[in-house]
Amino acid sequence: MSKVSQPRFHLAFPVTDLEQARSFYCDVIGCSAGRESDRWIDFDFFGHQLVAHLVDPADHPSAATNAVDGHAVPASHFGVILDWSQHEIFVARLEAAAVEFVIKPYLRFEGRKGEQATLFVRDPSDNYLEFKAFRDIDMLFNKDIENY
Repeated sequence: MSKVSQPRFHLAFPVTDLEQARSFYCDVIGCSAGRESDRWIDFDFFGHQLVAHLVDPADHPSAATNAVDGHAVPASHFGVILDWSQHEIFVARLEAAAVEFVIKPYLRFEGRKGEQATLFVRDPSDNYLEFKAFRDIDMLFNKDIENY
C-alpha cells in the first residue's frame, strides 16, 4: 500500500460529453486520464481525483452567481491553488490554447497581505473552474479581513 503524504480530494461532477471532457481536461488543463468506462472518466487533477460522470444535458445543473470584486462568480465551481510561478505558467498555457476566460486573470487584494491571483474558465459541459495563487500561502485561511 502506498503512503499518501497529504490527503487528496475526490470530486465527481457531471459532464454532457465524455470526449469533450477528455479533450478539455487532458489537452487544455494538462490532466492525465485514469480509469474509465462508457459513463465516466477519472482524471489526475493536480494530484487529486476528478471523476467526470456522463449526464443528459437536461440533467446538468445551472450555475447561480455571486458578486465578488465586480465579477459574477459562479457559485458552483472547483479548482486548485497553485504556487505563484505555477499560476503564471498556467495562465500562459490557457492563453496559448485560446481558452475563453469567464473571469480574466486578475489580482485580488493587490499590494496587501492577502494578495492573490485568480481566474475562472468553463469546461465544455458548463462546469466552472477557478485557478488561483496566493502571494503568501499562509494567508489562505486568514480570518483577519481588515488586515488582509
